[in-house]
Amino acid sequence: MNVLGLMSGTSLDGLDMALIRFKETEKLQFEFLAAKTIPYTEEWKSKLSNAFYADPDAIQELDRLYGIWLAEQVLVFKEEFKLPIDLIGSHGHTVFHRPHEGLTLQIGSGQEIYRQTGIPVVCNFRQQDVALGGQGAPLVPIGDEMLFSEFDFCLNLGGFSNISWNANGQREACDLSPCNMLLNSLSQKLGKTFDEGGKLAQTGKILNDVFKKWNALGFYQMPFPKSLGREWYLQNFEAVHLFDKYEVIDLLRTAVEHIAFQIHHFIETQISRFPERGTYHASVLCTGGGAYNDFLLERLNALSKTDWHYHIPNSTLIDYKEAMVFALLAYLKWNDRVNVLSSVTGALHDHSSGDVYEGLSRMT
Repeated sequence: MNVLGLMSGTSLDGLDMALIRFKETEKLQFEFLAAKTIPYTEEWKSKLSNAFYADPDAIQELDRLYGIWLAEQVLVFKEEFKLPIDLIGSHGHTVFHRPHEGLTLQIGSGQEIYRQTGIPVVCNFRQQDVALGGQGAPLVPIGDEMLFSEFDFCLNLGGFSNISWNANGQREACDLSPCNMLLNSLSQKLGKTFDEGGKLAQTGKILNDVFKKWNALGFYQMPFPKSLGREWYLQNFEAVHLFDKYEVIDLLRTAVEHIAFQIHHFIETQISRFPERGTYHASVLCTGGGAYNDFLLERLNALSKTDWHYHIPNSTLIDYKEAMVFALLAYLKWNDRVNVLSSVTGALHDHSSGDVYEGLSRMT
């Protein structure tokens, strides 16, 4: 079955599209057939980033318009690669995520995508989990469990950093820290879209008081399952006006150190949970845009010394792993199989999540 995964992340780089062929054997097999990223125009960046502040009517209209835009990209993709698409798994774009209030919203109307393309669509993967008392995130770990179980940890360096691991036969996961969302924001204040290779950050100095303040944020002391949202990021990193007091280049350097420290500390803590395993060299699969940040990886390796190895896969997997996993979630939902793990999100039970648009009806 050929499934097209659509992913729009918090860093607003663009729309990731990955067409995956799934084949059932003893272990589910996957193959990338085609993949591409559609960068957002400045207009779309503005619309999506400001949706958080919009009124309900405006959000509803943006949901429809963004769904139409997604459908247009699907049709262009299909024409370009000349490959059959049996199903679409669309994450949508997150407007807000407040699971503690029972709220999460991703826009990009699945009904419009189906209406424009004629291809069945699975979307709204998070809402059912939140309704079941879960965090609605992270959702990628079931892909880690089914497709990348040979690694001890699967680390994603996207808008936020998040991680999953196998804890004695049970998949666990959580968000760790801001990542590209913070790094890109600081880079843009320096006139760059992003900090290529971490070269800008390398020239700054660590601000110890800011480093300590960030590490003392309450989220880092919370037990998992736990997840992060744009609201938390804005409140703790954008709204505090650190730019009035410090040089941006030094904040960027401090941000890299903060991210590396939180990732290292978390992995170290999880390894210490299982002393019966003894000392071992853990393997960490590293994907997401941050995997191209050489300086961030340098700091991660410096902190870990020889305790574990960060594995950097090929660029297709780095760039499109999340889009691939949303194709997987759609594939599992289509086949009435579990696609969300309660051990990861904290929901009442494992479940098969997502709304299905097929024919002219919506099925849950």
